[in-house]
Amino acid sequence: MHDHYDTSERLASYADVLAGELPDAWTSSHLPPDAKDDLAELAVRIWDLDLVADSLAEHPLQQAAVLSRPDGAQLVVLDRHDERDGFLIAAVAPRALPDEAYRAVPEPNGIALADDPFLSAEQVAGDLLARYDTALAQVRHNALGGLQPSQADRVVLTWQPDGSVATAPVDNRAGAILIAHGFDQDPQSGIYRLNSDDTQAQARALRQIGPQLEAIGIGTGLQHPAGRTAPTSAPASVPPVPAGTRAPAARGR
Repeated sequence: MHDHYDTSERLASYADVLAGELPDAWTSSHLPPDAKDDLAELAVRIWDLDLVADSLAEHPLQQAAVLSRPDGAQLVVLDRHDERDGFLIAAVAPRALPDEAYRAVPEPNGIALADDPFLSAEQVAGDLLARYDTALAQVRHNALGGLQPSQADRVVLTWQPDGSVATAPVDNRAGAILIAHGFDQDPQSGIYRLNSDDTQAQARALRQIGPQLEAIGIGTGLQHPAGRTAPTSAPASVPPVPAGTRAPAARGR
């Protein structure tokens, strides 16, 4: 271990480099030991039931570095408490989602990182980040009351009781297209929503995003919750998505 290093500076520097090497735009912020309230709130949201949970059970969070992506995704980098160099990294669950949204969604458990942030970025991108993005899309879609989450190659749009259309895409490129066509993203939940203030504009936006998503290899589906009929101006080219079922499971983080 690097006992002669200032541990806070070492963690912050490592996280800065790691954030710059991950795909998409990540930023890093350091929570020092005196940020007790922030660390306590963060510890509750660490989305792990394996390696990182075991470590926290013996060594409560004393400092951390939080990596944040514009769509609301967050990862936390924390110290290892063993004889090996490097750090641990885990996913952070979104704020403001009900417990029910996490049912039947496997935890994207964290991983151990080597002392080289450049090699670690490849490991995170190919392992933890892929699992985290899938889990994020599932819980966000569950929070909408939808039964089928989006996938990396398919965006599922769900009509809401208030007439809006909401979705939780996995691919950030899809999110950029949605924003460009009038969707707003909730910074806490990460859910994208297109309001129904102007139904003609809403229908036009839905027609336009389909071809643009298809151009980058992402399909679309429009889901109608039970008891709701979509407006006649909705695009016929976006087929409904068959509803599936979810087996209840306890939420764990």
